[in-house]
Amino acid sequence: MIILGIDPGTATTGYGIIKKEQDKIACLDFGCILTSSRETSEKRLLEIYDEVVKLIKKWKPEIVAVETLFFFKNEKTAFSVGQARGVIILAAVKEKKNIFEATPLQVKQAVSGYGKADKSQVQKMVKLLLNLKEIPKPDDAADALAVAITCVNTNKHEL
Repeated sequence: MIILGIDPGTATTGYGIIKKEQDKIACLDFGCILTSSRETSEKRLLEIYDEVVKLIKKWKPEIVAVETLFFFKNEKTAFSVGQARGVIILAAVKEKKNIFEATPLQVKQAVSGYGKADKSQVQKMVKLLLNLKEIPKPDDAADALAVAITCVNTNKHEL
């Protein structure tokens, strides 16, 4: 089973593709969708949508796992991330993919075993769980892989 994990953002949307076979998970790909702040928000959202559709068509995941907004410090950022999440979910639904959503707290718990783990602890666990030589960079890609791992660890009975 292939899972596309996504860490949504307007400027940077991280993605990570993992494959689960029996009790093993492996990283297939990861990276970021970058949009320019010089573009209108509409064009940036369209670019995110188009790139997510390309990833879905290329990797053919059974599930698209997306991180949710749990809390926010900046209202403007929360709205733009919410818009990015919306176009990501729209892309997945239009491509007839199952959606899995997890809060940052759930991701930390599922990947590190500790809901208050810091970013570096989660990234180290992503490296270990996927048997990678180094921590995936940039951080948004590592976060997206963590969301995909959360999907596997949370839905064991369904996968």
